Amino acid sequence: MTNRAGQPHVCDVVVLGAGIVGVCTAIHLRRQGLDVALVDRAHPGEEASFGNAGIVQCNGFTPHAIPTNPVQLLKIAFGMSSAVSLNLKKTVELLPWLRQYHASCSPRGIEAYSRAIAPLRALAAEDHLDLARSTIADRFYRKGGWLYLYRSDASYRHGEVERRYARVFGVAYDELQSEETRVLEPGLKSTHVRAVHWLESCSVSNPGAVVDTFWRAYIQEGGAYFRGNAMKLERRHGDWVLESERGTILAGNAVIALGAWSNDLLTKFGEPFPLVAKRGYHMHFQPQTGASLSRPVVDVDNGFALTPTDKGIRLTTGVELTDRDAPPNPNIIKLAKRRASELLPLGRALQEEPWLGSRPCLPDSLPVCGPSRRTPGLWLNFGHGHDGFTLGPVTGRLLAEQIAGRQTGFDLSAFSAARFADKAG
Repeated sequence: MTNRAGQPHVCDVVVLGAGIVGVCTAIHLRRQGLDVALVDRAHPGEEASFGNAGIVQCNGFTPHAIPTNPVQLLKIAFGMSSAVSLNLKKTVELLPWLRQYHASCSPRGIEAYSRAIAPLRALAAEDHLDLARSTIADRFYRKGGWLYLYRSDASYRHGEVERRYARVFGVAYDELQSEETRVLEPGLKSTHVRAVHWLESCSVSNPGAVVDTFWRAYIQEGGAYFRGNAMKLERRHGDWVLESERGTILAGNAVIALGAWSNDLLTKFGEPFPLVAKRGYHMHFQPQTGASLSRPVVDVDNGFALTPTDKGIRLTTGVELTDRDAPPNPNIIKLAKRRASELLPLGRALQEEPWLGSRPCLPDSLPVCGPSRRTPGLWLNFGHGHDGFTLGPVTGRLLAEQIAGRQTGFDLSAFSAARFADKAG
């Protein structure tokens, strides 16, 4: 809605956060016929939506488990693990959260997680491609799936839980010997013993460009965008009010889609969540002569991913547990690069410094997608962990349908804010 100079911008919904989750929520709200204002402090897609491995995965029926093997724990403690690195003080502070997270990785927790996430994963690629086709972002998408590489028989056996649930939910995959993997990806060295090719997933060549293209389509379809500080959101006389760089926004509904910053605002409204930021890094490299990839590859044992992108081979690291706003740790990308070069000959770095972002994770590894448990007119869409890029279009559509009063056709109780009513903090 266009307003005269000095007049507030009045709309149905203000969406706070312009990562892939917020942008997809905003574009689906517009397509439901609502007036929408999307707000962020920076250009859309510049946080975790920019720096991920660019995979839209149809598999992923087990949470990312915390290592418990004594050898793995020793490597983590001495900074020798590229899968997990930590700040000891922060880890001690997170012990109650880590206990909850560990419980969600138990057989009972995995069963609950898989049942909740399977319907969303079944629609992930379809919802991505529907949005891509309608926004001319489909040029960034490619089929061909992605690869899990296992460097030991033990890690391959451990992955059987994931494969068993894939069979339960009808997700196709091929099990490959090392030689068969080399036929599929000739640029890889034979430093792994087995691989799994997840056939139905897709990937993109530039995650940030995908989000930017979605956002531009949202603007072309009549959506409004404002630069502003979401932390200034206020509740006045039953409406949501936010001062932006271009004036006041007045809305009947507000959506919090701020990723790892969501809790900063929710605490202000007396509704904190057990949200933790898992940090991760990426850097682009030029492959050495003759080395290339045609699809993303994950080194399961070492926790990193290699993805062919428009900017070179993107190396995406594992998890760093530390304060969200702590200074970067340059050793993490250095260690991951050494391990990655054992799989694919990496040449010179194509950027001066690694990119750093934060994955917003809740202890059950499921996002919140639905209304606030306390505040009328407040809606939540965050906590996607490692799956923000995969699930952003799905949860964006489902939340938009809820706000518009449409039937989603889903049981969304597993994603309800109410599940943390007695666990916040």
